[in-house]
Amino acid sequence: MQTHSPIARASRLAEIGVSEILRVVAEAAKRRAEGRDIIILAAGEPDFPTPDHVKLAACRAIIENETRYTALDGTPALKRAIVGKFARENGLHYEAGEISCGAGAKQVIHNVFMATLDEGDEVIVPTPCWTSYFDMVRIAGGVPVRVPLTESRGFVLTPDQLEQAITPKTRWLMINSPSNPTGAVYSRVELAALGQVLARHPHVGVVSDEIYEHIAFARDLPPSIVSVCPELRARTVIVNGVAKAYSMTGWRLGYAAGPRELIAGMAIVQSQSTSNPCSISQAAAIAALSGPPDVVAARREAFQSRRDLVLAAIGAIPGLTCFPPGGAFYAFVNCTELLGSGGARQAGITDDAAFCRYLLDKWDLALIPGYCFDAPGYVRLSFAASEAELISAMDRLAKGVAHLMQ
Repeated sequence: MQTHSPIARASRLAEIGVSEILRVVAEAAKRRAEGRDIIILAAGEPDFPTPDHVKLAACRAIIENETRYTALDGTPALKRAIVGKFARENGLHYEAGEISCGAGAKQVIHNVFMATLDEGDEVIVPTPCWTSYFDMVRIAGGVPVRVPLTESRGFVLTPDQLEQAITPKTRWLMINSPSNPTGAVYSRVELAALGQVLARHPHVGVVSDEIYEHIAFARDLPPSIVSVCPELRARTVIVNGVAKAYSMTGWRLGYAAGPRELIAGMAIVQSQSTSNPCSISQAAAIAALSGPPDVVAARREAFQSRRDLVLAAIGAIPGLTCFPPGGAFYAFVNCTELLGSGGARQAGITDDAAFCRYLLDKWDLALIPGYCFDAPGYVRLSFAASEAELISAMDRLAKGVAHLMQ
């Protein structure tokens, strides 16, 4: 009889590991702690502090002993704040029973897949993308279906690509706008075209990750596929949170809006994992979502200024080009010309991972290789850093590239 060690990993973890992004950030932080002057432009985290009115709300919640278990997937007060946010900002009308709150948008997406995917169900994932999507689908027993997007088409999914990717096993389409890592933002016209395809395939739902909604550089908020295609409302779940817009990454509070049946299924999953999100984080999130919008607007303007600084600097570096991001706080830098140069090949730098190792080892600059997002030949640079730090980082990047291009 064959026996197994009780601590052996489950087979479902065979293709899954700890996020490469977290590994790069941890390595860079370790070197900084050892005294190296490392500039880390790797993490997807705003550098601004949590707004004061949000912190004060959390302090009040602690003083008033709001430290017990709460309702499983969000307090009534938090759900009211989220319902108000959707009505006020997006023109979408949900009820409390259509809202789910969890320990970050990541848990919320995980709950969606765990609640809905059966073994072999497919999820269409346009790439480049945040690669946690792949692993969350796999853990739930599903199959991620990659659809490569191109820079020449603005890193957006086309109707033809969507049509070709759909099969009888397709359960979900994953959309992220504004996008991590490219910064691409879907227009109303582009979303409407996808909606026309989905209208022919009623068995396919949409998971719309809108976590970077408030970090978009056009005048208005980016459109949601539900606002563009209201007929998809009954099979769409919108995922959002307070991490990016309000600099609350460590508070771990995300939320979703979707059909009641799905929300109820997500609650079952969460009831057997974390139960309720942190009570103090929920109080803080209420203040964030209900508070003055001027803080968010000011920070968005700062991100746009930083984006412009980074784009100008990269544009002056031979061997690199950069897609102009319409949102989020990432520059997705195309380094294929550099990797094909004689100097890079002589130095043994033939892919984006080697290029990032070179920048960290020789120039104390931490970036994320594009292969982490299913996009080899690119690197992701976060401009969620001070202008002074970005100027120094761009100087290091320019010198590092020039050394290879000689």
